[in-house]
This record gives sequence, structure tokens and C-alpha cells, in this order.
Amino acid sequence: MARDYYKILGVDRSATLDDIKKAYRKQAKKYHPDANPNNPQAEARFKEVNEAYEVLSDEAKRQRYDRFGSQWDQVSQSDGSGFSGSGMDFDDLQEILRQAFGGAGRRRSGGFDPFGEAGFAIPGQDIEQTVEISLREAYEGTQRLLTKADGRQITVSIPKGAQDGTRVRVPGEGGPGSGGAPNGDLYLVVQVAEDPRFERDGDDLIVNVEVDVFTAMLGGEVDVPTMTRPVKMKIPAGTQGGRKLRLAGKGMPKLRQTDQYGNLYARVVLTIPTHLNNEQRALVERLRDSFRRR
Repeated sequence: MARDYYKILGVDRSATLDDIKKAYRKQAKKYHPDANPNNPQAEARFKEVNEAYEVLSDEAKRQRYDRFGSQWDQVSQSDGSGFSGSGMDFDDLQEILRQAFGGAGRRRSGGFDPFGEAGFAIPGQDIEQTVEISLREAYEGTQRLLTKADGRQITVSIPKGAQDGTRVRVPGEGGPGSGGAPNGDLYLVVQVAEDPRFERDGDDLIVNVEVDVFTAMLGGEVDVPTMTRPVKMKIPAGTQGGRKLRLAGKGMPKLRQTDQYGNLYARVVLTIPTHLNNEQRALVERLRDSFRRR
């Protein structure tokens, strides 16, 4: 049965890329294997969500999917034609396969002959594997040591700025090819765990900052935590609770953009004194009454 990628992600066909990304994050979090241990249905759904996102987040793939539906991946990217009903004979198919796999003849310049002496050559399948990292690891970049089925261990680097759904390609570490064909690739699909202090919104971060009511009224300075070290931030007089104050360049590093960072937003949380002595209470009441007389 043909799968509807839009329905899988729960978006309309007119959805923007941002809509698709948001829907993917929601679905991936819901069906992530770590949140659904020993649940094969959730695991299968998670794979469907990743497959749908891979297609709909790529403009060229999405255009072919919108045009040809479930047959999109069988359609030539060069001219939009397919094999079915094209009148193409076996020799034509051989030629196309040879071109697709690096040219005719035996191995040369990294290519191979899909109809060589070893028989019909089949490239190895690409493999996807989910990897969870912390927000700190996403900020600094990190590595994962993976043990392959054959016992080999490989180290994979995950770049700074990785987000939910970021795919890290490891060439040649997927399924084995046959008949002299190359191995497939391994793709690590990143999931970033929630952080107890910082909220993430793309390349931006949001952090709650407690501000006492007097500083909020009169203005002043407070310390704001960042992913590196606390910084001083000015609080304008009359600041209301819930206001977000921007610290430029203190957010997450932008993926594969050297020295480019998002912003950090300090969200003001007002703190109110809970215990007043008689003198303090009298002063607060006088202040209250002075506002009421205005």
C-alpha cells in the first residue's frame, strides 16, 4: 500500500519546510524507540516518520513525490520519465545502470560493472541508526563509538549545531554490496535530549531568569546563564514578567557555519518576597497607596 508522507507527518500538502520540521520533531519524539521500549509498532512508525521527513524536507524529492506519488523514487531525476511503459529494452536498461553505477566495464575510477563476471551487481543498502545526544554535545560537537556487526569499531563525529533530524553520513558503512558493487552508507539520525535549563528553538535558546520585583521596577543587572559562562544583562526599569530579553550570539552554533551562532533569550520570571516584617509591610503599603492616589 502506498504511504502518504504528508499524512504520516500530519501536515497539509501546502505545508512549509518549517511546518514539516516542527511536525517531524513532534512525531519523532512521540515514537522514538527510547520512549517506546520493546514496542515494534512504535519502532516501525518511527522509521516511517524518518522516511517521510527525508523526502518532504528535500525540495527536489518532494517535487517528484508530489508529481508521481509512491513511484517518485523510480522516476529519473533527469527527465521525469520512468521505466514502466517506456518501451525500454534490456540493453537500454543495462546502459542506464552502467551509467548510474560509474560507467561500463569492470571496476575503474571507483565505478563497477553491474553485469560483470561476478553476476548481477547490487549496491549495498543504506542503513539509518538513531543516536541521542545532549544539548551540551550538540553545542560542542561530539563523537560516538559504534560497533559494527563484523566486530569492527568506528568513530563517528557529530558536528556542532546538530538538531533533531540531522543526518550524519558515514560512507561505505551500510549494508554490503554484492558482485563487486560498493557498500551502502550509514546515516546517523540525531535526536537531541531535552535540557533541564535551556529550551531550544532552532539555533536560538531560551532560559528563565529570576528577577526580583524591585529590580524589575527600578532597573538593574542580573546574571544570565549561557552555554559557556554566566553574563551580566541589564534589566530596563518597568520590566514585566514573561518578557524576553535578547543576548545576541549566545545561542546554539549554526550547523556547518563557522563562528555563526543563534541568540539567547532570557525570559524574566518575577520573584516576590514571601516574608515581610512589620516595617517592610508598612513601606510596601505606602508604596501601593501612592500608586492608587495617582
